[in-house]
Amino acid sequence: MKETQTPILSIENLTIRFGGLVAVNDVSFDILPSELFGLIGPNGAGKTTCFNMITGVYRPTAGEIRFQGSSIIGLRPSLIAARGIARTFQNIRLFGALSVLENVIVGGFLRRKTTLFESMTLLPSAIKETSQFASAAMALLEMFDLADLADTRSADLPYGKQRRLEIARAMATSPRLLLLDEPAAGMNPQESEELMRDIKRLRDEFGQTILLIEHDMKVVMGVCEKIVVLDYGAEIAQGPPEKIRNDPKVIEAYLGEPV
Repeated sequence: MKETQTPILSIENLTIRFGGLVAVNDVSFDILPSELFGLIGPNGAGKTTCFNMITGVYRPTAGEIRFQGSSIIGLRPSLIAARGIARTFQNIRLFGALSVLENVIVGGFLRRKTTLFESMTLLPSAIKETSQFASAAMALLEMFDLADLADTRSADLPYGKQRRLEIARAMATSPRLLLLDEPAAGMNPQESEELMRDIKRLRDEFGQTILLIEHDMKVVMGVCEKIVVLDYGAEIAQGPPEKIRNDPKVIEAYLGEPV
């Protein structure tokens, strides 16, 4: 049963200070394999700062981050990505001049086994590997309904499709843990519904573990099985959506009324 599983990610008493500002203060939570986990709170609550510590952008002042049982504090972002943690960003960071397909293929290069020299000299092993990346990328584009746009320059995509392309590129790294930073930001209601479907498919069809930051409460409550709420860098609530939507502290700090 899920309760007996070993967490894929353990956050223990995580704290970070920037000068005299405590941005995240003594936050702890566990994420189980294949769990859909939400991290919510008002603007400035410390959510993206938590993401930046998990992915190695910031080093915590105190506390521990364990991924698959091993500490990842002090590792460079590239090494953390290689271990199996991928993320998207609040502000979309696609390669605008590259095609939709090329953007996803780039994600697959994290798992590349052939060398740059082998690729430049067009050795058969490099050609075969690139072809495999392209096939895997097209499969992801099919899943995210972007296959018909494979040759389109990514900068020319509508905003909602750019968001979904960024998730597809992150998935191309074959992550064990996927961090989504406000993926529904700027989406219309139909696009948000499609995003919810995609997130559920990632878990149900691929067993993907997902940690989600999101302000759209319909998305959070619709997909997450467990939620942690931050306010001024500190945890004020943790539990399933039913508990969170009716928690007085959460309502006062964030929701305003039961969702």
